[in-house]
Amino acid sequence: MSSDELKGKMGEEVEELKAEASGALDKYFGITASGSSVSTEIRAGLTTWLAMAYIIFVNPAILSNAIDVDQAQLVTVTALAAAFGTLLMGLWAKLPFALAPGMGLNAYFTFSVVLGSGMAWETALGAVFLSGILFLVISLTGLRKYILDAIPKYLKHAITAGIGLFLAIIGFQGAGLIGDSPATLVTQGDWTSSTVLLAMFGLIVTGVMLIRKMKGAILIGIVATTVLAIATSAEVYFGATAFPGFNGIVGFSWPSDLIGALDIVGAIEYGILGVVFTFLFVDFFDTAGTFIGLADKSGRMDAEGNIEAPRAAFSADGAATAVGALLGTSSTTTYIESAAGIEDGARTGLASVTTGVLFILSMFLAPLSAVVPGVATAPALIIIGAMMMSGAVKVDWSEYRYSIPAFLAIVGMPFTYSITAGISLGLISHTLISAASGKAKDVHPVMYVLSLLLILRYFTEVFG
Repeated sequence: MSSDELKGKMGEEVEELKAEASGALDKYFGITASGSSVSTEIRAGLTTWLAMAYIIFVNPAILSNAIDVDQAQLVTVTALAAAFGTLLMGLWAKLPFALAPGMGLNAYFTFSVVLGSGMAWETALGAVFLSGILFLVISLTGLRKYILDAIPKYLKHAITAGIGLFLAIIGFQGAGLIGDSPATLVTQGDWTSSTVLLAMFGLIVTGVMLIRKMKGAILIGIVATTVLAIATSAEVYFGATAFPGFNGIVGFSWPSDLIGALDIVGAIEYGILGVVFTFLFVDFFDTAGTFIGLADKSGRMDAEGNIEAPRAAFSADGAATAVGALLGTSSTTTYIESAAGIEDGARTGLASVTTGVLFILSMFLAPLSAVVPGVATAPALIIIGAMMMSGAVKVDWSEYRYSIPAFLAIVGMPFTYSITAGISLGLISHTLISAASGKAKDVHPVMYVLSLLLILRYFTEVFG
């Protein structure tokens, strides 16, 4: 056999192996059945990772105020927890949803639990672990289904729209379009700043590509904005600096001071109904709201408002929280930034597997992850927010019994900067308005229980 024939045969064998691998992935994840492709899923997984990469640095920055260890260890733990949760979601639930230590939950852990109440960070991690176990129990039993089924369909669509606005306000903040104000709470940012100009560049570029139906529009927009930020030396990176360069791209620190440091016994002695319940409550409703929004956007919600594979999805989230606590970080939860990948075509768990693998690599290439500034992902969040507003169309605005709770849920999320708070406003107002207007029997019994628990939670916070 000649060398050319040998090369040709080897080439054919390689192509056959590629086809077999692609076929196995397609069969396991149902890629073709979902109207997607392997290349689309991988690209979309990269898009989700780019939209979430900031957590690798932000989470350690917050937790380091409470956990007195080398911050590099916190970077590793953050990436490990995100990788585990996201891979579990992709391989088990087969959904294009990515997980990481939750923003808000990490601030509650740091400033309220550890610094505020004086609880040792090891004990606080024990409380997070217990909340994850309870979350897993709820997910594996029928209780999770009762809770989700009890939420009216119109409110599920309103939650989708509310999350869209929540994403938009995060994007507006990251783009510098808005800022805080002691007089008006929110005010216009400096629209002549390099941050705003870069964000508008990314917004227009991404928008035009979407209109022209170009594949990978969101990813290309993020990359293009990043390249422009580096080329212009714009001061949009962490600490309001220009791109610091690629020095020290590779770096890794094993979290020996964090893994297994949690104090479960101490958390039990401290009291289950206090901190543990709060971690559980916020994590569950944040996850429920995020799942509803992402499922609606990705076509995984049926006509009755049921979410595909909820048991596996919720269970993956609960398991990720428990494992994250064992590793040494606050509650791990599903990220709404997954919508960036979904909009880029993600429909199956292969996208999550891609994102999870990238989080593993982030442990070793953490400095490289900082190449993408927040201003590059801000336009994607704004655009996705606009797209998710379609949920508001599915609300009957002429029926006040529905429109008022829906409105409160929608505006409650961005105005309180909390998905859980927006859901709480929607659920409580739905229950009370329906009951007081003679429609008490139309309210699912579980809604009365949820509303009571929500009210008690807030009053407990107020009165200690």
